[in-house]
Amino acid sequence: MSTAVTGRAPHEHDLAASRGALIDGYRPLPGVRDEMMDETGAVRPHWQPVLDGLAALGPAEVGRRFQNADRYLRDSGVFYRLYDDAAGVERPWPLSHLPLVIDPQEWQALASGLAQRATLLERLFADIYGRGRLVAEGRLPAAAVAGSREFLRPLVGALPDNGAGLSLYAADLGRGPDGRWWVLADRTQAPSGAGYALENRITMGRALPELFEQLHVVRLAGFFQTLRAEMTALCRNADSRVCLLTPGPLNETYFEHAYLARYLGFVLVEGADLTVRGDTAHIRTIEGLERTDVLLRRLDSDWADPLELNPASRIGVPGLVQAVRAGNVTVVNALGSGVLESRALLGFVPALARHLVGRELEIPNVATWWCGQPLEREAVIADLDAFVIAPAFEPTLPPLLRNGPVVAAELDAPERAALIELVRRRGVDLVAHEAVKLSTTPVWHDGRLEPRPFVLRVFLARTRDGWAVMPGGLCRVADHIDARAVSMQRGGRATDVWVPSEAPVAPVTLLPAPGHVPIRRNVGPLTSRVADNLFWLGRYVERAEAALRLARLLAARAAERERRGTVTTRLIEELMLAWEVVDTPPGTVDLIRLAVRALNRHDTQGSILALALAARRAASVIRDRFSPEAWQALTDLEMLLSRTVPADVTGATVLTRINQALRTTASFAGLVQENMNQLAGWRFLEIGRRIERAINTCRFVRQFGIAGAPDEALDVLLELADSQITYRMRYVMVAARAPVLDTVVLDPSNPRSVMFQIERMRDHMAVLTARLVREPTSPPERLLLRLNAGIATLDATDIDVLDMVRAEQTLMDLSDAISDRWFTHRGEADDTP
Repeated sequence: MSTAVTGRAPHEHDLAASRGALIDGYRPLPGVRDEMMDETGAVRPHWQPVLDGLAALGPAEVGRRFQNADRYLRDSGVFYRLYDDAAGVERPWPLSHLPLVIDPQEWQALASGLAQRATLLERLFADIYGRGRLVAEGRLPAAAVAGSREFLRPLVGALPDNGAGLSLYAADLGRGPDGRWWVLADRTQAPSGAGYALENRITMGRALPELFEQLHVVRLAGFFQTLRAEMTALCRNADSRVCLLTPGPLNETYFEHAYLARYLGFVLVEGADLTVRGDTAHIRTIEGLERTDVLLRRLDSDWADPLELNPASRIGVPGLVQAVRAGNVTVVNALGSGVLESRALLGFVPALARHLVGRELEIPNVATWWCGQPLEREAVIADLDAFVIAPAFEPTLPPLLRNGPVVAAELDAPERAALIELVRRRGVDLVAHEAVKLSTTPVWHDGRLEPRPFVLRVFLARTRDGWAVMPGGLCRVADHIDARAVSMQRGGRATDVWVPSEAPVAPVTLLPAPGHVPIRRNVGPLTSRVADNLFWLGRYVERAEAALRLARLLAARAAERERRGTVTTRLIEELMLAWEVVDTPPGTVDLIRLAVRALNRHDTQGSILALALAARRAASVIRDRFSPEAWQALTDLEMLLSRTVPADVTGATVLTRINQALRTTASFAGLVQENMNQLAGWRFLEIGRRIERAINTCRFVRQFGIAGAPDEALDVLLELADSQITYRMRYVMVAARAPVLDTVVLDPSNPRSVMFQIERMRDHMAVLTARLVREPTSPPERLLLRLNAGIATLDATDIDVLDMVRAEQTLMDLSDAISDRWFTHRGEADDTP
């Protein structure tokens, strides 16, 4: 054994003592196979180098490296969403720090058996959605297929002409006490975890680099290289792109979707990013519609098309099934492939293997009986305590199986009677399978090794030369020693899987070498959905700031104990009611309570909290485009506005909270300005801010700057436009109408004036339209030119309500024109090539 792990040669007795300390107290469970230690207590040969390497490092150094690994994952933003409430919470990726090490020869047998199973399932899929011979010949009950909601009748007969019905496959494996591997579940819908497996590999390679190199661990990059090549080869047109279709950022594995898209060079899209025109799928980008021939989907089939599948879907692509049927787009895996995941099919797979691939399964699945057949149903009832009862087609079956499978032997008498009745009454919806005792693998806990049950997920990709198997996978480890199932949603952890090699491994990677990274200053195509969200994020934040300034005026008056009923105060209240910041008519609520309502009402559409929540929602779907500080600013704003206000709150307290919120919005604007790449996405955010600020200023002028308004109202207008300092530096006098309106409407050097917003929008529009030369002048440009001319020709002394109404209407038309031009593509022909 080489001692290169430590860089020094420890005494052999020191190494033996350290090794002994690591496994002191490590006891495999009775009747359960342990991956590291055999039945006699001896360490298995392929684990011995791992123990020696850890022993050479010592517990303190091992603990430090594993802490660094956790810090790396946290700093990299690797997360997993837990569905413990309506929206779910983000949890840092839980790494179990020791890899699962699998003997190379054993791995070859695993790879061969899984490739055989993938071929079997591929042929089964082709028959179910093709000629249906297996059902017609009585080899497969029709109810075992049609009972699954993932059997999609509209896809029958729509098999891909390139044979890529099942391009990706993953199997969840467990090992029995005799050392034999068993397939616990097939993953054919949209197998998840490959991206996390890659992130685990990078993290463990950083934590134990010497040990990784010494064992010659087979690399994962070759698998992903093959996957990328096969996906790209499915494209029918040279200018087509491969897209990774995600349900969106609220999905539990959204990080993996974004990570894989970047790593493989695919375009990450949601359903709203795609449109079907002329039976062809296109990506909506700010540069127009771009064709896509291949969708690597990560959403369930049933949600993929609201027209022909689930009408409740808001995350699918209308018309996608017809595009598939027409052969113009390949979906990977094919729509409807989730039917192969139903537990009901497991009972028929062994016999189908002999028929479809001509031999017995090399890796059997756990013995399963579908209770939809009379003989099997009665056999299960007769020996009920020997089985685990599980839903045949769904994850759960309320009420008795509301948490998933149940161990019949652990039920009390009433529960057992209810289960027997359920099997008799709804046997078609149930399966019975043998209880599985998962084998254990060592984990690092409190400076020592302890055994924990695990499930191994292995990934395969279909190629023209057969099935490529990822040399490793995703190992999910239970937190408790008595776990019968391992779930990331229930507190499990994950780790890397190492397959050692006798010879050094070629350093294959999809990541460019540090000295050969090509210089690139763009981030790929900007989808219309992302641009739309950036645009509205700018508008929401700016609108929240305007509402905060109105609320601050009320709080300031309350703090100064001003009498209610002044004309200016009434004007403020009227505007807040018109904007739906509050829902109470002027004069019905005291100023402090009104300011509080403006801040944190959940049921008022235009309240400041509602605007902050809308801003955060818009930002959440484009979170990777912001710095952590900018995202935190939006989170801080929401938390600040959500805090309960005491019943005896004072005007000064409310004023303090409003000022804090204003500083937070200002910090967000500053962070976006200074930290965000100033490409097309940033310009849309800026245009959104400028449109909203210009609209708000016009409305302020109409409310507080019209002829006949009280003199105090002009001071309010300057404060709302944040232009007091600018005005006082120019005019050493009380506020006068003409100079005030010149400052807040016409002055191109005042960052808060309407003219300033117009000029900035013209700058941004010039850059955006320069990239899209399709017509002499686009509709947004024409509106902006009209707006510029309308404002530039005004005289401050003559500005009236009608001028501001015209400007507001043009600004709102401009917003619609931008949406039509870049976000919805309404002008694109249906037969876009």
